[in-house]
Amino acid sequence: MSQKVVKPAPQDTCDIFCYDEELVLRVQPRMEDVLGVEQIFKALSDSTRLKVAYALTLEKELCVCDVANIIQATTATASHHLRLLRKQGLATYRKEGKLVFYSLANEHIHQLVSLAMIHFGAKS
Repeated sequence: MSQKVVKPAPQDTCDIFCYDEELVLRVQPRMEDVLGVEQIFKALSDSTRLKVAYALTLEKELCVCDVANIIQATTATASHHLRLLRKQGLATYRKEGKLVFYSLANEHIHQLVSLAMIHFGAKS
């Protein structure tokens, strides 16, 4: 004789399906705003790029060579990640002679990265 295993219902979901139509109609159109933000989080979801962005919160600007040493990578690898951050609008650069210096694009990006690091226990 086989026994049927009954799993308890999850406690983190509703027991019935219902929704507030007015609320949904008010909030749902704003979901299009997510598209640009998605690209920011996608860029920062790579641990190397997150390290680079975090380093740029600790120093106003960093030379590509400094970034390479901080993340323990080649200058080519550092340049690649910095370029991706720049293409996503998260970083900017300036050239000074033979050196290229990167910084975060604006205070919003600085705050976003800083707050995420603080949330997970990094020293401020």
